[in-house]
Amino acid sequence: MTEPNAQLRERIENSIRFLAVDAIERAGCGHPGAPMGLARAAFEIWDQHLRFDPANPDWPLRDRFVLSNGHASMLLYSLLHLFGFDVSLEDLQDFRVLGSKTPGHPEYGDTPGVEVTTGPLGQGFAHSVGMALAARMTASHFPGGEDGPGHHFVYGIVGDGDLMEGISSEAGSLAGHLGLGNLIFLYDDNQITIDGRTDISFSEDVEQRFAAQRWHVQQVDGQDWQGLRVALEVARAETGRPSLIITRTTIGFGSPNRADTSKAHGEALGGDEVRLTKEALGWPLQPEFLVPDDVAEWCAVRAREKQAEAAERNAQLEPWRAANPESAKGWDAARAGALPSNLGEILAEGLSGIDEPTRKHGAKVLERLAGQAPYFVGGSADLAGSGAPPILKERGSVGQGDDPFAGANIHFGVREHAMGAITNGMALDGTFRPYCGTFLIFSDYMRPSLRLAALMGVKSTFVFTHDSIFLGEDGPTHQPVEHLDSLRAMPNLAVWRPADGMETAMAWAWIAQKAEGPALLALTRQKVKALERKAPFHPEDVWRGGYAIQDPGDQTGVVLVATGSEVQLACETAEKLRAEGLPARVVSLPCLSLFLEQPEAYRNSLVANDGTPLVAIEAARGESLRALVGADGLVHGVPSFGRSAPLADLAAHFGFTPDQLAAKVLAHVRGADA
Repeated sequence: MTEPNAQLRERIENSIRFLAVDAIERAGCGHPGAPMGLARAAFEIWDQHLRFDPANPDWPLRDRFVLSNGHASMLLYSLLHLFGFDVSLEDLQDFRVLGSKTPGHPEYGDTPGVEVTTGPLGQGFAHSVGMALAARMTASHFPGGEDGPGHHFVYGIVGDGDLMEGISSEAGSLAGHLGLGNLIFLYDDNQITIDGRTDISFSEDVEQRFAAQRWHVQQVDGQDWQGLRVALEVARAETGRPSLIITRTTIGFGSPNRADTSKAHGEALGGDEVRLTKEALGWPLQPEFLVPDDVAEWCAVRAREKQAEAAERNAQLEPWRAANPESAKGWDAARAGALPSNLGEILAEGLSGIDEPTRKHGAKVLERLAGQAPYFVGGSADLAGSGAPPILKERGSVGQGDDPFAGANIHFGVREHAMGAITNGMALDGTFRPYCGTFLIFSDYMRPSLRLAALMGVKSTFVFTHDSIFLGEDGPTHQPVEHLDSLRAMPNLAVWRPADGMETAMAWAWIAQKAEGPALLALTRQKVKALERKAPFHPEDVWRGGYAIQDPGDQTGVVLVATGSEVQLACETAEKLRAEGLPARVVSLPCLSLFLEQPEAYRNSLVANDGTPLVAIEAARGESLRALVGADGLVHGVPSFGRSAPLADLAAHFGFTPDQLAAKVLAHVRGADA
């Protein structure tokens, strides 16, 4: 392994620093202080410890590196450039330019080598826990010795802001509980925040905090690369606990007037200070974006050595495949997402005509799905007994037994915020299709992680139960009314609210077979009747997002569009309306976003803007359905927070009985006719 001499090492570190400084100066904004202070420590990780192939950023056997304090993005971009990833000098010069590979914060999918989007602080740290968990589970689910998959490390850097965010406490607690010894983080202890020194708001003992959470903790000087190397080697050898290396650094290292001040955190140094800093560190004033020839040559050699190491590691995998054909077959199937072509039929079998809460339908379907695709793994925030989601039978639990990572059920504990991020981290690893869940009301705790899943387009699945006011006596603190609307407003998130067992099964089949990003299921606590589909129907009609349950054709006098448990209400209301001489088309809408993606002709065949009165029904605010019924349509929803009462009383109070709804629809239609 190549080792630079002291002078070359200093030039490499200064190359990292001043690529960041020059890029931020050209952009006119950014965060130079952290890259300047972390250059030495980050280079040591990348040079001597991190296993990767710059020509194949998605190589499944690579170590992962996560910059949780993502405002220091130019540190990561500089390393990617120097170590041969597809990040050119021109890309660095385009820092924060529209459409560039170098956005203000690292964005998964925009930049080769970026493992996760790390804008909101604490999220990168929590996602890393998911990556490390996925690795450990991979090694246990597809066993056969050290030459098999899953024996890689997850490295990261975390800052003061990350550790102040509550998600880091949740994620760190679970990582320590599970003993994720393949997780190694450096804490950039520069003692500076935007508003001043950290002691204005942060005085906890980080070492004691992480030790209490069962982490292995060390301390080193951030400028002592030799001490850091030893600490990293010790961390790698500590296989039973995650590791935190508290690394004292100087923000804005080398800047005569900005070092160790909050001014270095979030603004460009300015021309005069750039000049003074380059002079102080013995760096040429020109050209900008300088990478000295010996630095470029040395980094190119190291990139080739990294590729050779990757090739050697790949070669080790072949004997493992030969000796462990079942493990190899299972791993390949998981990475490919292999599924039977008739998955929907398998999942839906026997569910027609069964009256159950959709959460119970979901539990049955998930058991069947796991039987066909054992790489679906996950759990709930201490709510498995409520089916959000359930414990899979005979598949074991993570953290228990002789092999604590051989199970498929994950007990996240009451840690909703971290649960969402950990699920995303597992999805980013690329082997498992993870799911997690809780009550729909507590999606509020998970919003940042849900949003990142949608932003990154990762295949996480979020299973939420107790989806409406009809959960009853727990009252308005537990009854979601605005949540469906707000979640549907999130781009790239498929929100499913199935009406019965058939729709629940087909929703899961769509998620497994067709989803290109995250998906969400909103399931009932209360029992729902199996729908009697009187219009022509094929199960895959569910995948269109909306379809007709009842359709009087040209005689249609009103269209009732409903979701979830309210579809049965719409059917019963249609019977009342028919008795009043008003034939109704009933449209079930399990997924609004999918329906809006359908061809216009199909949408118009169900919900046409041709003067036919349109009514949307949902036991929530329901305003997202306004996109279908328009300004003149009727949205029958819940106009306020819920109440604590039995289901039947709530239905009567909020007008969700067939008689009440029929009267309201008749008044709407007759008023429109007048």
